Amino acid sequence: MPGAVFDEMGLTGHEVRNAYQTLRDWLGETPPEILSLRREEAETFFRRIGITFAVYGEGGDPERIIPFDIIPRILEAAEWRQISAGLIQRVKALNAFIADIYGPQEILRSGIMPSDHVMLNETYRHVMQGVAVPSGVYTHISGIDMVRVGPEEFYVLEDNVRTPSGVSYMLENREITMRLFPDLLSRYNVAPVDHYCDDLLKTLSSVAPRNCDREPTVALLTPGIYNSAYYEHSFLADQMGIELVEGPDLYVKDDVVFMRTTQGPKRVDVIYRRIDDEYLDPLAFKADSVLGVAGLMAAYRAGNVNLANAVGAGIADDKSTYTYVPKMIEFYLGEQPILKNVPTFRCGEREDLLYVLERIDELVVKEVHGSGGYGMLVGPKATRAEREAFSERVKAAPEKYIAQPTLALSTCPTFVDQGIAPRHVDLRPFVLAGKEIRVVPGGLTRVALREGSLVVNSSQGGGTKDTWVLKD
Repeated sequence: MPGAVFDEMGLTGHEVRNAYQTLRDWLGETPPEILSLRREEAETFFRRIGITFAVYGEGGDPERIIPFDIIPRILEAAEWRQISAGLIQRVKALNAFIADIYGPQEILRSGIMPSDHVMLNETYRHVMQGVAVPSGVYTHISGIDMVRVGPEEFYVLEDNVRTPSGVSYMLENREITMRLFPDLLSRYNVAPVDHYCDDLLKTLSSVAPRNCDREPTVALLTPGIYNSAYYEHSFLADQMGIELVEGPDLYVKDDVVFMRTTQGPKRVDVIYRRIDDEYLDPLAFKADSVLGVAGLMAAYRAGNVNLANAVGAGIADDKSTYTYVPKMIEFYLGEQPILKNVPTFRCGEREDLLYVLERIDELVVKEVHGSGGYGMLVGPKATRAEREAFSERVKAAPEKYIAQPTLALSTCPTFVDQGIAPRHVDLRPFVLAGKEIRVVPGGLTRVALREGSLVVNSSQGGGTKDTWVLKD
């Protein structure tokens, strides 16, 4: 795997790449004070419409504005074709895997994946065994995190198929770019992303439950205003023209889900849920949950409502499951993976554990169920005391950790206080799977605004960029 940092524009001394030449010329024409003014306008826009996320545990107001970098990231059409084909292939395999482990479990019987990895995994839901989900689709909305390390080298970092977030920021980033830089946008032939919410509604409507014989009623179930992604929940519901509901807004009668409205009860057929499995139904999971709906799982099993994403899809979200995805693609699809995995060590295996502990100063170590940049150690950036403390945590529960080499993430030009400088980025494209699979052209580019940092998560000081996919 390459060790040198690849700059996607060519800022680091190489020739400017084709896709960025027009941007380079535009930056040369635009005074820094104008860029600073536009950055301030972008922040004002985001603050005014309430685009925030929550950071807990640091004191003060947890609500933060996600920093937005005004310089777009640009992908050429040929690059996107490769990425898109790889994403579709990967989501097909992940869906086949989830269907298999809640069905015949052929991948376990074949020995490709150990049974204990699935059956003893905390994300495995025994209540889903034998449940027939509409159209056989479990992964309706997927966010696949990717990194780039070379001109044609893209790696998948992890799969998010439970309740992936961030698409609202992708859409709002494009909106603010169109407002602030119409002259720059007009110089490029950029694929639109504003059809995402229409595609999302089509996807959800296409997987109506088997006992729905009419146009399905779709609702978005949110934990409420205190959830860190509540802005996105309300944004998506508004854009799709569907109801945003909380647990108390719904009830189950005779295994049918109803929504309380001012006109009386209304049947709900498809629920885009942004609540984790264990809080969905106090009769099936956590008995003290006040976020879900009592009897929801019974309605689900009876074929009277569909849930997106499916209950139990989290088994494919597990970072140790990720290590088996290339084999899944071969096993279920009979194909070679288009997109590569990052080489990964499973600390639950003795040889891998010894390797990780010996070289923890060189590796990135992550909790298999961690997210948001938490529960991880970037070995080369950590102090000796931090590495020693993290080693003890890994030794105490090795099966809960994986490790990967420290990747040389690609960089993109970024407008920071010192001017324009390269900063490391990743990419979260979004894939919709219903009766057909759709990939929105672009995704959420996250950028590590701190110089030298490889952690792009907004909760860890990262920001976002508009992502342009060029048409042919």
